[in-house]
Formats: sequence, C-alpha cells, structure tokens
Amino acid sequence: MKVSFFVTCLGDMFYVNAGKAAVELLEHLGCEVDFPKAQTCCGQPAYNSGYHKETLEVAKHLVETFEDAEYVVGISGSCVYMIHEYVHLFEEGSEWQKRARKLKDKTYELTQFIVDVLGIEDVGANYEGVATYHTSCHMTRLLGVTEAPFKLLDNVKGLQLIDLPNRHDCCGFGGTFSVKMSDISEQMVDEKVEHIEETKANLLLGADGSCLMNIGGRLSRNGSSVEVKHIAEILNSRGDL
Repeated sequence: MKVSFFVTCLGDMFYVNAGKAAVELLEHLGCEVDFPKAQTCCGQPAYNSGYHKETLEVAKHLVETFEDAEYVVGISGSCVYMIHEYVHLFEEGSEWQKRARKLKDKTYELTQFIVDVLGIEDVGANYEGVATYHTSCHMTRLLGVTEAPFKLLDNVKGLQLIDLPNRHDCCGFGGTFSVKMSDISEQMVDEKVEHIEETKANLLLGADGSCLMNIGGRLSRNGSSVEVKHIAEILNSRGDL
C-alpha cells in the first residue's frame, strides 16, 4: 500500500521526531511511504482568519500536490480536517470541487488510517510509562476520530493509560484564538494542566502538534516534570525510548 506523508507545518518545524516516527511506523506496518516535497501549509490559519480567497490558492496547490497519491496520511487531525474542508471552498459541482473530494476521500489522520484502513489495533509497540491522552477538538469533534488513538494505546505493552478528566475540553489554543483572546486562552490551558496533574501521569500524549505545543508550553512554564509526546512516538517505540 502506497502512502504519501503529510507532515504539516508544526510537524516539519517543531515535531520532527513525530514525523520521523510516523514514517517509520507506517513502513513497519508494510506501507511504502513517499514525501511530496511541494507540500505546504494546509491553509487553516488563513481560513480561520477569514481569508477564504487566499485559502483557495493553498487548497488548489495541495490538491495538485497529492492528486496522484493512493493515500495521504497526516500527523495532525486538525490539518487533515482542513483538507476535508476544501470541498466546501470550491463552487458546487465545479471540477476543482470534484478533485478536492477525491483528495478528501483518501486523506486520513495517522491513527485513523492504521485502525480504519489497515485494520490494525496492535502495532507491536512497547513503552514503559504512565500516560494520559488529550483529545483535540478538531480531530474528535470535526474529523470524528474518537476511538482509534485509544485502541492503539491500549495495546502498547508497558504503558498505563489514565483517563484525563474533562478530556474533551479545549486546551485553549484554537490557532489565532490564543493570540486574539490570550487571557481566556490562558485560563483554559491552566485548567487543562490542572487536570493533567490530577492524573499523576508522567507523560502527556496527543495527536495534534498545536495542542501539544500549547499545553507543553504551559507545563514548562509551571515547572512541571510531565513529558509531552506525539502519539506517533509512542506507537513507534519498541522499548528503546
């Protein structure tokens, strides 16, 4: 099975280990992975700020970039959802909308792809630790990926997974929201951090780099010892991390 890897902006610039782990994991599961070098930002920051015309140009570029892919797999539920949104950007019934719909139908978030397409729930991972998992808003509420991460984490040998209180609450990032409404965002992430510390877990996991960056930054400012990792890093672990 051939997979084109969608690294996302944060994955490319800040979560390189997550991207590397995802590629290695997909190859371990029998996929042939390629990396289209022409890929760019998905356009979500512009789209959420109201620059829909500018987002159209980004959407067209990514549609063209991944058009020949058999499957597209990304490490951010939020960015994958934005690609799914492309069909609503183009005129109804237009050729661009048809092309965007084809891309949507073959684009998946990493855990979603492993469970729903490959049909695998145990990737053979081994990681000793006590973890809790943050369910990001776009991935769960909009993309609809709710069970796949937990099915995979439940089968990681040595990992104890503790449920995060009020796990469906937003972490307060929300892209430009955290800049425009910084005071509210700060209170939201503080509440999220409090719940994480309640679990006594030494590891926070998630599938969206933006949320992990926001929560991880607050944990660091608070002097917390909780380590933050992308789920791909754990699923790719064979007990050597």
